[in-house]
Amino acid sequence: MLWLYITLGCLALIVALLGFAVAPAKRKHPDRALLTNMYIAHRGLHDLIPGTPENSAAAFAEAVKHGFAIETDIHLSKDGRVFVFHDNDLKRMCGADVKAEELTLAELKEYRLAGTDERIMSLEELLGLVGGRVPLMIEFKSESTKGCDELCRAANEILKDYKGRYFIQSFNPFILKWYRKNRPDVCRGQLSCKMKGRLSYFLLGRLLLNFVSRPDFVSYQHSDENSPFRRLTAVLGAHQAGWTIRSEEELDEARKHFKTYIFEGFIPS
Repeated sequence: MLWLYITLGCLALIVALLGFAVAPAKRKHPDRALLTNMYIAHRGLHDLIPGTPENSAAAFAEAVKHGFAIETDIHLSKDGRVFVFHDNDLKRMCGADVKAEELTLAELKEYRLAGTDERIMSLEELLGLVGGRVPLMIEFKSESTKGCDELCRAANEILKDYKGRYFIQSFNPFILKWYRKNRPDVCRGQLSCKMKGRLSYFLLGRLLLNFVSRPDFVSYQHSDENSPFRRLTAVLGAHQAGWTIRSEEELDEARKHFKTYIFEGFIPS
């Protein structure tokens, strides 16, 4: 009987620790209501018509035209400017084998996106183009703790006076920790999917670092909807966004599990 009590006690402790690790923020941020049934164009409404590559002014303008919220990505340049781009290097989008963050903003602007006339934008240019007409979902991209703080400070200096609605998200929980401490008024989301490899990937993929970020919402790869850890965060109160949805069929399935839909490659009906 003693062993039974010990076993049950250990199980209860494990469940408690797991709940503590993956739990979202206790608060219910008022902006979460805006995320319900929100359709968000992944990197803008890109590649549906010629000359609109991802994360370009043309793709953002198309999203605004159709009334969709916009998901985009930001990095910090060599000279401390916040620029809009997804990859860590320019190879896929610009044909140059160079790290994006090792260039100044002026140097980044010398490149063209996917062979078009579109250029890499600064965050200020993106905000000026959108002008609050649709919400923004901004993914912060940084792999180092020092880089996290620098990117957050630089982006916040730009975003703090923006009159439009925006949300922030990141795979890096220390980005969200910075916002949790310094800008608790901003609605923040933890990005995740089923990751393999390093221990940090294992923990992130199972949302076991939520105790660092305490997200208002969880943004999870929609094809991994059966993850028990994603489901647990939903039970514990986290709003759920699904990415990246690429067809009406995938959207129909995502509606069963998520409340916000990040899509690309089609226009949702």
